[in-house]
Amino acid sequence: MNKLWSLFGAAMLVLTCGAAASAQTQWKAHDRNRPAPKEIDAGTWSSQEAAGKAPSDAVVLFDGKDLSAWASSKDGSAAKWKVTDGYFEVVPKTGQIQTKQTFGSIQLHVEFREPSPPVGEDQDRGNSGVFLMGLYEIQVLDSYQSKTYADGQAGAVYGQYPPLVNASRKPGEWQAYDIVFHAPTFGSDGSVQKKGRVTVIHNGVLVQDNVEIQGTTSTEKPEYKNTAAKGPVALQDHNHPVRYRNVWVREIGE
Repeated sequence: MNKLWSLFGAAMLVLTCGAAASAQTQWKAHDRNRPAPKEIDAGTWSSQEAAGKAPSDAVVLFDGKDLSAWASSKDGSAAKWKVTDGYFEVVPKTGQIQTKQTFGSIQLHVEFREPSPPVGEDQDRGNSGVFLMGLYEIQVLDSYQSKTYADGQAGAVYGQYPPLVNASRKPGEWQAYDIVFHAPTFGSDGSVQKKGRVTVIHNGVLVQDNVEIQGTTSTEKPEYKNTAAKGPVALQDHNHPVRYRNVWVREIGE
């Protein structure tokens, strides 16, 4: 698991180097008046047997007990997915769920487990998805020794970017996405000022390296629409009983 965080730290360094360079010019080297970083409890690692503990400054979206932080994407009613034994599971045909709280740029951690034994093939095999701002999907799929189109397998920015490698574990094993997402920005006239960007680490392996999201992932021709600065994290019901646990976000400031 140390490998996961070393890779994650490297990705964060790439994403933040420009901002850090700008901030660096405001201070002399070794200036003791420079504000110190905020101290947090970094949390604990997950194992196959048990979920870990979120960092102390995270917004916990699932604590192993209930779905009070989530609602139906369709009508805002209570989420109808099943909660048991520290995880929650898609109940097919009950619909997508989303967080009640909305977010812009975030670090997102989510763990998922594909059904075992596997059922189906291609896109009909453990299909779900993690939607950033409810619009931009990171695909969840059983891609362990299973073929599908490249930009639709696990770790893909759906329909846009295949993962750099297939880091999928066997069905029945817990997997993790660590995602760094920078939300798009729009001008007063609705034009795109800055496209969204995303980095994805799948099971400790970098699979999306600060790629520029081309627009919503629900269509073959992605496009941006002027949206609010924040949106929900959503999880897709694709009629497969995928399980989730240990879901948390850390908001990224300016």
